Amino acid sequence: MKTIHDETVRAHQRIRRYVRETYLEHSPAFSDLCAANVYFKLENLQHTGSFKVRGALNKLLTLSDTERKCGVVAASTGNHGAAVTFAMEKLGIDGIIFVPVGAAQNKITAIEKLGGHVQRVGDDSVETERYARKFADENGRIYVSPYNDLAVIAGQGTIGLEIDHQLDRIDTVITSLGGGGLAAGVAGYLSETPHRPEFIAVSPSNSCVMIDSVQAGRVLDQASDSTLSDGTEGGIEENAITLKMCTSLIDQYVKVSEKEIATALREFVNVRSMVVEGAAAAALAGLMKTRHRLAGRNIVVVMCGGNIGVDQLRKVLDESESS
Repeated sequence: MKTIHDETVRAHQRIRRYVRETYLEHSPAFSDLCAANVYFKLENLQHTGSFKVRGALNKLLTLSDTERKCGVVAASTGNHGAAVTFAMEKLGIDGIIFVPVGAAQNKITAIEKLGGHVQRVGDDSVETERYARKFADENGRIYVSPYNDLAVIAGQGTIGLEIDHQLDRIDTVITSLGGGGLAAGVAGYLSETPHRPEFIAVSPSNSCVMIDSVQAGRVLDQASDSTLSDGTEGGIEENAITLKMCTSLIDQYVKVSEKEIATALREFVNVRSMVVEGAAAAALAGLMKTRHRLAGRNIVVVMCGGNIGVDQLRKVLDESESS
């Protein structure tokens, strides 16, 4: 996967003036709990509250002047849409963001506050993606995929590049897994470093299309149930390049329950006094589930975003008080 590594280096040069180099923060509490050295890559502190801005910016910065003038189209459950809107505003590009009908309202509101034009289409993210691609083709616009694009994947890979500069020895990296752009980007870059770490990708049991697709050897047309990890929820495109990448790069896949995600979210808020969204909590739940075999290691958990609605957060915290 040297292509991802090289593209990530180029992506870093393109986007570095627009993005934050987020903190890699050591966690004494979780380190004690896991008998390891646990670090959090705090992408919840990134612009728009999510890692997605990296891939969106890199994709838009690769467009020609003619392509920029045509405008762009994106499909998103929320974070990618906000990231594309942020990038469009920075670069003076027009565009439309399509979201599934059931997308989290707080994430749609965030897109609109950034100036994005939002349209709701489809009951599942893969339906929304199909519609958005067709709309882009029919209207001469550039489609910006949330994961099925090497430029987007390389942008997400800059997280791995930063981690490599921030920590001398990385033994294990844990990310959440939806369409695979984050996992493929980070693993694609770090797999080409001298001391390749282990890569663990985590999905909610309610929506684990990529994990099941990897096991099947093909993209599955599989329904997803609602999940606290809404940033990873939904299906993936039939021709997703991330399937092959994840198959070759990820060492272990972990499925976590809604209870495990909620417990991890509450524990992080408790310990760190910082809010993260369900997809970030899913990665943390993956750490908790595998921690017994990770003792003594330097572990990096990518906290991919912090965009959780107040009502959703209150519900999770209230469940702790009533249990």
